[in-house]
Amino acid sequence: MKIFEAIATQRAITSRYNRGEVLLAPHILYTKNDALHIDAITLERDGQPPREPKLGTFKLDGLKDIELSERPFAISELFDANDAKYVDVTLFKVEAEPVAG
Repeated sequence: MKIFEAIATQRAITSRYNRGEVLLAPHILYTKNDALHIDAITLERDGQPPREPKLGTFKLDGLKDIELSERPFAISELFDANDAKYVDVTLFKVEAEPVAG
């Protein structure tokens, strides 16, 4: 799954989401209501950077045509791996040191 590789190597993904193109920095993959979700920083939406950085939640089923990009990302200070919403549902998350690709 490309999401695992993106998280492990801290590389952004491209995808179609809500009829637009997004470039996302996925930080964590987890389950919520029996569905897979990622929390990610939106780096670009339709080729434009967001007004301000934000950690958003994306249902994996809603992300279409996911591709791994060459763009690396750093772990955002907005991401808290110890947030209560991740307890007992985390499948994979970014680590302090990216895995060499």
